[in-house]
Amino acid sequence: MPSARLAENKQTVLAFYQAAINDKDHSAASKLLSHSYIQHNPRIGDGLEGFREFVETLKADFPHLRAEVKRIFAEGDHVIAHVHGIRVPGGPGTAIVDIFRLEDGLIAEHWDVMQQIPDEARNQNGMF
Repeated sequence: MPSARLAENKQTVLAFYQAAINDKDHSAASKLLSHSYIQHNPRIGDGLEGFREFVETLKADFPHLRAEVKRIFAEGDHVIAHVHGIRVPGGPGTAIVDIFRLEDGLIAEHWDVMQQIPDEARNQNGMF
C-alpha cells in the first residue's frame, strides 16, 4: 500500500478520535465510518446506530472524557493506536490499544483492549 494511503488512514483515525471521543460529535464522527461498521467491543452495538448510542452515553456519563493518542501505526488497511483515555480530569485513566480496519478511506471495523492505570507500579516505566 502506498505510504500516502497509510498516512491518510492514520489521519482518518486521528480525526475520528477528535470527533467521537474528544468532541463527542456523533454526526462528524459518523462521516468517518462505513455504513457497515463492525464493532468488536462487546459494550458497543454494530453499525452507525450502535455508534450513536455509544457517543450519547459518553456525552452523558463522561462529558470531560479525553483521548490522547500517544502512538499510531498503519499497515495495509489497519491502523493501531496506543491511547491514554482519561474519563475524569486528574484521574490516572486507562491505557488503550485500538485497532481499526479501513475500507475505501472509512473506518469499517474496530477492536480494543483496555487496562486501567494503577495508582502504584512495580517499575518506573509508565504505560506510555
